[in-house]
Amino acid sequence: MASLLDELDSLVASPSFNAAPGGRGTIKPKANFDAGEDAVALRKAIEGLGTEEKTLIDILTHRSSGQRQLICQAYLDATGRTLVEDLKGDTHGDFEDLLVALVTPPAVYDCHEVIRAMKGAGTKDGILIEILASRSNQQIKALCDAYLQETEKKLSLDLRGEVSGKYSKALLILAEGKRDESTAVDLVKAREDAKTLYDAGEKKWGTDESKFIEVLCHRSIPQLRQTLVEYKNISGKTLQESVEGEMSGELEEILMAIVKCVTSVPAYLAELLYASMKGGGTDEATLNRIMVTRSEVDLLDIRAEFKKLSGNSLYSAIESDCRGSYKKTLLRICGGDDDS
Repeated sequence: MASLLDELDSLVASPSFNAAPGGRGTIKPKANFDAGEDAVALRKAIEGLGTEEKTLIDILTHRSSGQRQLICQAYLDATGRTLVEDLKGDTHGDFEDLLVALVTPPAVYDCHEVIRAMKGAGTKDGILIEILASRSNQQIKALCDAYLQETEKKLSLDLRGEVSGKYSKALLILAEGKRDESTAVDLVKAREDAKTLYDAGEKKWGTDESKFIEVLCHRSIPQLRQTLVEYKNISGKTLQESVEGEMSGELEEILMAIVKCVTSVPAYLAELLYASMKGGGTDEATLNRIMVTRSEVDLLDIRAEFKKLSGNSLYSAIESDCRGSYKKTLLRICGGDDDS
């Protein structure tokens, strides 16, 4: 990551995470698409003797999210049942979770993951941080709308009851989805912000975390990229190194996630994917979430970053880490092997 930050000058002009979906995804809309025909095929695959898992995989990994929603509607019209209900009744385990994720609208899926992160004793902060740090304003607003519709409560109010301290302040600002979206970069302001951060951290005894929260949670992505360049010039360190040295706990985790996403969302998510499959056992929930939510956005770039990070392709990591129909579905979403 440090080497990437050393090349920050080239990052200032690179696309931010407000890039439109479709450009760097692995799943594209199917040409000559017929929702009714797909719904019939899925119904036969589910209602027949033993589920035809191949049909489920073929259809659901070769249609865009918008097309999958049209299939869901056609399925409901034809059967009076939701496709989600039937998938849950007919498949199981990680395979079921992955198929359900594929047929759930992106904002609703993010909403369900946030609800899961807050459910029960303790909060799964990693999920909240990943989602809120890597999503655009529009995606966060859509998530908040879905949350209000499902729970009849505001996400920000529920988050307040779950988290506390400076970490809570940073998370709540992100959950508002009001990051500046200007593409213009103010060099003077970037230098001022860099100096503010340096004075609040490296230069003083103790750290003024609120200054870090103020700058990192509000400024636009292009502006923050320039600020990272200026910070390196002033301090001789990357901002990531300073955050690591000055902060701890969840506050460090969320600010680190923001800095990494400002630098490169695909690199940040590749790191999480790598961690999800590293060592004994697999974190299937993280694997599903990143593979599904980025499949139409930037999964090609995540694949490239994964290869850079691990030395192996994402495809080969999934192949050696997962099993059965679950593995086949993930490999279809992955879309190609960068080792071959």
